[in-house]
Amino acid sequence: MKDVTDLHREFDGKRLPPGQRETSRFPVLSKGETPSIPNDWTFDVWGAVDEELTLSFEQFKDLPTESQNQDFHCVTGWSRFDCRFRGVSFPTLAERAGVTDDAVHIMFHAHDGYTTNLPLADCMREEVLFTWALDGDPLPAEHGGPLRVVVPHKYAYKGAKWVSGVEFLTEPERGYWEKRGYSNTANPWEEERYA
Repeated sequence: MKDVTDLHREFDGKRLPPGQRETSRFPVLSKGETPSIPNDWTFDVWGAVDEELTLSFEQFKDLPTESQNQDFHCVTGWSRFDCRFRGVSFPTLAERAGVTDDAVHIMFHAHDGYTTNLPLADCMREEVLFTWALDGDPLPAEHGGPLRVVVPHKYAYKGAKWVSGVEFLTEPERGYWEKRGYSNTANPWEEERYA
């Protein structure tokens, strides 16, 4: 298992970002109710890519996978250390689809209508995972199962729960919370919570 809990050093910060409190719990926070996900759902990749993809859950899990030990930082002020996630890294998926030269931004889409955005450069990191397992068990529905994105170098709203696809954009766009005043950059070590 790859341990990425020291990435705070890259951001010149302590492991617990300022304004955060450590918890062993995993509180459930979402914009609404947990959606009902069909068993035959698919994951789509489209936009500025060489090959648009539509993958079943089993096809998605057949991509090269890895396990990582990560920290998780919620914008509401709590952090959970040593979360063990298993999934597919963003660079692995990007390589499979082939990213065109004009791609600059990413929009994650979710089954409940949620969207969140990041610059492509912020996603092309091995620790950005599409994950289906937490601490050795299938990811619970209330935490985004069957599949969610985790981005340990950002506040967790940048990681879509119930993710249904990823769009490669040629121009930046803002997602659900970003349009409502949340930070577009979301760096926990700079306390970039709100715009």
